[in-house]
Amino acid sequence: MESIYLDYAATTPLDPRVLEAMLPYLREEFGNPSSVHGFGRRAEKAVEGARRTVAEVLGCDPDEIIFTGGGSESNNLALRGAAFAARELRGANHLITAPTEHEAVLATMHQLRDHFGFELTELPVDRTGRVEPADVVRALRPDTALVSVMTANNEIGTLQPVAEIAAICHERGVLFHTDAVQAASQLDLNVRASGVDLLSLGAHKFYGPKGVGALYVRRGTPLLPTQTGGAQERGRRAGTSNVASIVGLAEALRITAQERETHNARFAALREYVIAGVLSNVPESRVTGHRLERLPNHASFVFRYINGNDLLMHLDLAGIAASSGSACKTGDPRPSGVLLALGLEPEWALGSLRITVGRGTTEAHVERLVAVLPKAVEKLRAERLALA
Repeated sequence: MESIYLDYAATTPLDPRVLEAMLPYLREEFGNPSSVHGFGRRAEKAVEGARRTVAEVLGCDPDEIIFTGGGSESNNLALRGAAFAARELRGANHLITAPTEHEAVLATMHQLRDHFGFELTELPVDRTGRVEPADVVRALRPDTALVSVMTANNEIGTLQPVAEIAAICHERGVLFHTDAVQAASQLDLNVRASGVDLLSLGAHKFYGPKGVGALYVRRGTPLLPTQTGGAQERGRRAGTSNVASIVGLAEALRITAQERETHNARFAALREYVIAGVLSNVPESRVTGHRLERLPNHASFVFRYINGNDLLMHLDLAGIAASSGSACKTGDPRPSGVLLALGLEPEWALGSLRITVGRGTTEAHVERLVAVLPKAVEKLRAERLALA
């Protein structure tokens, strides 16, 4: 039985072209970019070339890109660095985010509130998970340091009105950060067009290596380093550069941008097939997230009276890999905080399923899912009734 991978939102396979770009820096070109000799200079040239590539894709200047250890670190640096700098410069002590953010943002915001004395406002979202820009206007205060709203939700695929929120923040002189980790594989992230001040990326979401990320920081944005010890990344993030992975991130982002339009059209067609097949064949099922303003590759559902983790096990036994939310939440028996924020009752929120397609997904793969899923749901509901 063929194993079918439908969890591309959790991670993506390394593109062979990306691996080829990385290999020289895993073998013969092993120098430290901070060294002054030839080995170091060649490594530094590779890192700076990668920085230029990322900047070209994002529509910014190379010196506005910081390489990090991943999307979570990029979020941490953006939030802590901007919050502490704003407090130091102008006494700003207020932060704004939404309850549907990834834990890398929420946990950081909560720590800033609980341990560092910041005040935090969590914006309401509608039943599709979208933030209303008018709520941002109402939440802003003279002492607001930073607003953070993600570009695309990892659990439900909903897209946020990022450019509109960024414009509102700029009118009030407040910094705006967006977690674009989930969005980078499919959306145009030109930062000049969106107007964001800080933007986070993680390479493994767009067919690059794990353990490397990038943070865009608009020139002139105050940012206090949160990892100290060296002058790497112009003093904003200490640590010896992961040369091979940085090269891989840049190549993966370049390929993604170049091929985005072709892949997205196919992803959207597969997504719509999945949504139509599930809703027409599984009673008491709902799509979660915005029906249209969502990632092209992302289909997410809730099923009443089903435990999502039990459903994942049944699908896994049938050779299908899926998710009940973000990879960080899989296995947690509690309802997803994202789904509860949408106003779903626990009897629905516990039964979540996320299907995300990717470059390796075929029509046969989604046809098999649509054939297997209704039987798995029916079996789980029958078992539940038998125990009642």
